[in-house]
Amino acid sequence: MRFLADESCDYAVVRALRTAGHDVLAMTEISPRVDDQAVMDHAVREERIVLTEDKDFGQLVYANAQPSRGIIFIRFPAHARKALPKAVLDLIREKGGQLAGSFVVMRPGRVRIGGGPG
Repeated sequence: MRFLADESCDYAVVRALRTAGHDVLAMTEISPRVDDQAVMDHAVREERIVLTEDKDFGQLVYANAQPSRGIIFIRFPAHARKALPKAVLDLIREKGGQLAGSFVVMRPGRVRIGGGPG
């Protein structure tokens, strides 16, 4: 699968996905410090699912009706960070077909997959 990791995304997730053979662009490597709208535009243009820990992407998708290829919003507290890369890999392995075009919220032990706006 193709992903775009926002600057807020834990880099351990980027490494784990690349190791598993996924195509992952990291904004920190290609365009640091761009705004969220530019991240969304880039992801849509390249048909990539955004990986983020920034709640502002929910605002873009739902309140602003911003088109998206999909968002994985990660909400893992500090005490659960070690489990994050495996949790993302498990999500993709188990629910990969449902991720495109969806807004996914990941918490330790819990995943909610919703549609985009409209």
